[in-house]
Amino acid sequence: MGKKVLLIDDDLDLGKLIGLILRQMDITVYQAYSGPDGLKQSYEIHPDLIILDIMMPGMSGFEVCTKLREVSSVPVLMLTAKAEDSDILRGFTVGADDYVKKPFNKNEFEARVYALLRRSDHCSKAASSYIISYEDSILKIDMSTQTVQLNGAIVEFSPREYSVLAYLVREQGKTVSKRELMREVWGEPVSTLQSDPSLYIFYLRKKLQDGQHGHQYIHTLWGRGYCFEPRKEDKFDVQ
Repeated sequence: MGKKVLLIDDDLDLGKLIGLILRQMDITVYQAYSGPDGLKQSYEIHPDLIILDIMMPGMSGFEVCTKLREVSSVPVLMLTAKAEDSDILRGFTVGADDYVKKPFNKNEFEARVYALLRRSDHCSKAASSYIISYEDSILKIDMSTQTVQLNGAIVEFSPREYSVLAYLVREQGKTVSKRELMREVWGEPVSTLQSDPSLYIFYLRKKLQDGQHGHQYIHTLWGRGYCFEPRKEDKFDVQ
């Protein structure tokens, strides 16, 4: 399979067991023993899958997953002894893709890992035809470097703001529902005000000075969602 998996868990013995199972699946295994180290390694090695414990000192798996989802859509499998329904729901809410309880069945674990890696492959292939840049006489967005320029000046965005903008640009001309936007950017629909897409749309419009340069980029279609509308002179590239 030739994939890379990052295990974030402070349990040394479990790490050895997971490493043995995954290496038999032709998977390269990396292990981090804390949340901060796991985040650092995820940025450095760009794994195809992250297996994440919840109960760790200093930073919980919920916190790690939340931070990961601000910058990455890598599949996350939570592997933990916290098996209450509320824990599972919270895991999905912060962006986990699947949940396996400790102790686990080896065959079930392997099947879930395979499923998430297949999903990762599908997303990578789909992304290969995505728009990777946008440019007109006012606005320039480079997806490869995650930079945005307005009238030649760099505009600073939070990771979440940029993720919302990038998804709208990639789906330009299409109406994106609030539910779809939350699923793609946040991982799962959530209801807190802090995670409300309409708030981030407001931030984007303000930073892009939307409508102040003879064109409105982001449109709200009430009851349907949002749409990024290119200027008529738009140029864009695909891989």
